[in-house]
Amino acid sequence: MPFSRSIRSAITTIAALAAVSVAGLVHAAQPPAHPTPVKNVVLVHGLYADGSSWEKVIPLLQAHGLHVTSVQNPTTSLDADVDAVKRAIAQQDGPTVLVGHSYAGMVITQAGDDPKVSGLVYIAARAPDAGEDYPALTRKFPAAPASAGLQWFDNYGKLSEQAFVSDFAGDLPPKEALAYYAVQQPMGRAITMAKTTVAAWRDKPTWYAVSTEDRTINPDLERFMAKRMSARTIELPSSHVSLISHPQEVANLILDAAGQSH
Repeated sequence: MPFSRSIRSAITTIAALAAVSVAGLVHAAQPPAHPTPVKNVVLVHGLYADGSSWEKVIPLLQAHGLHVTSVQNPTTSLDADVDAVKRAIAQQDGPTVLVGHSYAGMVITQAGDDPKVSGLVYIAARAPDAGEDYPALTRKFPAAPASAGLQWFDNYGKLSEQAFVSDFAGDLPPKEALAYYAVQQPMGRAITMAKTTVAAWRDKPTWYAVSTEDRTINPDLERFMAKRMSARTIELPSSHVSLISHPQEVANLILDAAGQSH
């Protein structure tokens, strides 16, 4: 009797986890039980978005007296985005928690080696090792549906409205998802071939929020990356955009990384 789809998917996931298990045996800094309080937070948005994606999280952090900066990435290349984040870090007046959503996990992995950065927070985010082929890593897990909706116009890509609303922001009310879609920022094709040259998570404490209903990054891939980093991890019953659908839980994780009570 042929296997059911669910059994076949489970076998595929187990095989993928086994295939990357050796790669997961790397040194990574573990978050301290009680991080030293930090007052600066720099938020970095991912692809198909802009800095406004943090608008629900920002006031929650500011209510605890934190100085918050939301970077506007050009999303034309990894180098350009890293430069934008480094400029923001340079303007902070002390230790800083660096937070990245989605693709911005690559950006903070590269920019996070700045000595001002005290910790890294990944929100349903990429977390590649130095020199790692991230697209190759994703292929070790079942494909996330949103990728099928990527449309290219010359050297810039965007998600179709259907993919954005259903797969990228699937747990938002339709009107809210459409408003978020309206500010979608195209990504440069160069990003698809980018590799980080450093992995700041090897030396900096890390926190990770897995989105269990994610249809943009496979949740098991998120779990693998979080485990590899020895990140303090939470799981949220969320689509890819937990920063919008679960802002309080996301803010609480950032507050933990900043050593702030909540």
